[in-house]
Parts: sequence; structure tokens; C-alpha cells
Amino acid sequence: MRLLFTSVLLLLFSDLIGQSFQTLTYFEKDTISLDLDLFLPDKPKENLPLVIFVHGGGFATGDRSSGHALANHLVSQGIACASISYTLFMKDKSFSCDGITAEKIRAIQIAANQLWEATAYLIQGKNPYQIDKTNIYLAGSSAGAETVLHAAYWNRKEMDLFETSLDSNFRYTGIIAGAGAVLDLNAITRENHLPTMMFHGDKDELVPYATAAHHYCRPNASGWMMLFGSYSIAQHLSQQNGTVQLITFKGGGHDFANAFFSENQVVVSDFVKRIKSKEVFCEYRYH
Repeated sequence: MRLLFTSVLLLLFSDLIGQSFQTLTYFEKDTISLDLDLFLPDKPKENLPLVIFVHGGGFATGDRSSGHALANHLVSQGIACASISYTLFMKDKSFSCDGITAEKIRAIQIAANQLWEATAYLIQGKNPYQIDKTNIYLAGSSAGAETVLHAAYWNRKEMDLFETSLDSNFRYTGIIAGAGAVLDLNAITRENHLPTMMFHGDKDELVPYATAAHHYCRPNASGWMMLFGSYSIAQHLSQQNGTVQLITFKGGGHDFANAFFSENQVVVSDFVKRIKSKEVFCEYRYH
């Protein structure tokens, strides 16, 4: 009985350790104040790789707590993780076919800019969190995936909204995107492409798996916006001899956007470890 009681206490204690994080305000401007939850391994022996997670929700809903399951796993693997809040610009607006294309693009731009600010906050200065500035990964689900892809590939000078403090020479190390897409494949070049892991349902009716309009809107819709999804990005990276892993959920819809963030997160940590070890690969897998 005493052994059982001790085991329960140990499990509870381990769970509490897993939930330990710091909430930090990374950006303040005018009426905007944004926080992130930072998860750090205990007593690291060297500077830590960092994954910055951006939640989904159509730029209208969701919160940073949805990244906690991933963060807890990553910490157990010696990888730091920050799950961020960002401005939900599309709240009370439509992000579907009856929306306004310019507003939809603006939502991505605002989120990407705030992600740049979160990055700068975590790696600049005296580096109190022991972050390895050469091993910074972006991860996101759905709207978060669109955010991280554009944050990685947009020209920061052209798309800057807040006079970002992120160094102009800074480059991310890798991308993990769940049901994401980009507005323009031409933004991804031989000179700037990054190791990328993507997972996506090939029957996603919201964010196209290949190339199609967002929500498959008709061309005359006010919210029409062409997107290049995971398969199109993977093909483009393959042609550039880039490092890419695409996991396709056959017959899957948009509900798989969070698949490897909410469970089976070892897929993400394995990708980070492989890139940290300088592996180069081009892989297509099916579930």
C-alpha cells in the first residue's frame, strides 16, 4: 500500500514538473500586449534548441495553451518550447469565401510580424534562457502553420509592421507545419529554403493539400485567395534539393491539422533532432 501511495505521488509530481512554464510578455505596443508560455528543460548542460509554436483557429479563435502538450513532450527531449499568443485579427470577421481577401492576408501578416517579435525577445540580449540561436524552429497548426511558413519566407523588410528588432540576417533552422499553405511558392527559393516537415489531410476542404483557392472559393467570391498547400510546397522543395518530410493522411480533412502537436509528438522531436544532426532527406509518408 505504501509503495502504491509513493508511486502515485511520484506520478503527480512528474506531471506537475511537466506543466511548469513561465508566462512572459514579449510584445507591447499601443493597446497590444502579447504573452508567451516558455517551457525549459531543467538544468540544461548546453544551449537549447527552441521550437516556437503558433496555435490555429482561423486567426479568430484559439489560444497558446493548445501548444502545451507539444511543449511538455519537447522539454522531456531536451528541447525548449515557447507557445505564443498573437492578435486574432479575424475575430468577428469572416475568414471564408464571404470574407475580404485583403483582411485575410493582413491577418497572416500581423501574426507573422508578432512571431518575429517573439523570436527576437527570446534570443536577443543576454540570453538568460540558454537558447541556441542557431537552432530555432517554427511550428504551427492551420492558421498557425500559415503564420510560420510566411514568417520563415516573407521578406521581413517588405512585410514589416512594427519595425521588428529581429536581426536582418537571422534565419530560422526549420519549420513544422500542420495543414499549412503559402500565398506564393516563389517566396521559397534555392537560397532561402529551410528544412520543412509538414502533415496534411489530402481531402482538406479548408486549406488545400495541393494548389487551390482557400476554402475552394469560387473566383468571384470576395474572399477568394489562392493557396499552395503542403503537397505543392513539398514538390517545390524537392525540386530545389531541399530537406523535406511530408506526412499525408489519406482521406483526411482539416481535423488533422493538430495531429502531431496534440499527440504522438515524437514525430516532431525526431524531426528537430535529425535537423540538429545535419541530416538531409526527402521523405513522403502516408497514414
